[in-house]
Amino acid sequence: MKLASLKEGGRDGTLIVVDKDIKRAVRATGIAATLQKALDDWASAAPRLAELAERLRDDKAVGSFELDTRALAAPLPRAYQWADGSAYLSHVERVRQARNAPLPENFLTDPLMYQGGSDDLRGPTDEILSPAEEFGIDFEAEVAVVTDDVPMGASPQQAAGAILLLMLVNDVSLRELVAPELARGFGFLQSKAATAFSPVAVTPDELGAAWDGARVSLPLLVHRNGRPVGKANAGADLAFDFPRLIAHLCRTRGIRAGSIVGSGTVSNRDPASGYSCIAEQRAVEVIGGGAPVTPYLSFGDTVRIEMFDAAGPEHGQSIFGAIDQKVAPA
Repeated sequence: MKLASLKEGGRDGTLIVVDKDIKRAVRATGIAATLQKALDDWASAAPRLAELAERLRDDKAVGSFELDTRALAAPLPRAYQWADGSAYLSHVERVRQARNAPLPENFLTDPLMYQGGSDDLRGPTDEILSPAEEFGIDFEAEVAVVTDDVPMGASPQQAAGAILLLMLVNDVSLRELVAPELARGFGFLQSKAATAFSPVAVTPDELGAAWDGARVSLPLLVHRNGRPVGKANAGADLAFDFPRLIAHLCRTRGIRAGSIVGSGTVSNRDPASGYSCIAEQRAVEVIGGGAPVTPYLSFGDTVRIEMFDAAGPEHGQSIFGAIDQKVAPA
């Protein structure tokens, strides 16, 4: 089942059910006005949404329409929580090595995680806005899950049962603001711009064998200005899977239905997989040649992030649709 939110009906959008090809949709307002409303009563709403998806598939859904992804907000335009991990150790190691920074304590046992802004999440074709190019505008291609309620102290096994939906993410960073903020010892704030999400959020069954209950084992394709820059497999080299990330978040507090937990920048140790962010590419350039070569994003640049099923982009199906954004001055 694929779900999305139209940019209509208020700040939280209007919930729609989308077909597998992400070409047709139908409003689900008779079941739940918004995706958050559906998540709040998932046990009741999910079967009814699934029935509506079947009617859409069979061309029997009353009021179905052609879908233009430019009309979509983020699946959750506002979320109760957006917490992002850094679960790919090759990414952390490269970025830290390039700036001669030590690895964090408990690097191999406890995931890194920060809390992002969740009140203004961006749609898949919304512009990447920044006040200045000099801030070092960067994309970060990731996978994220949306949870049900999870109690404080939940085990990874409990957390696994609370994963309701999956999405793709562009966690936009302003790299030149990161170091000064972190030096103050209180984490990211201004260095994180608004985060964008894929056109649809999907239930785990949409991923088939690529989802094992904890990770997605498919390549995440990234293009910059139409040129491929990354094809890292999201299931490979993942040190902390989603149940582990959720359990880490819930160690001292519970979280509520509609919380989003991200994987962090997808990264593989194999250099042939390319890069899911510019910072890692620049880090490799520094390590290998002493100085970065690849520039950060400029106004007018474009970023596309997409994941296909096992048949690949030539013959397969886009699972989440594409995040396809242009950089623009705020």
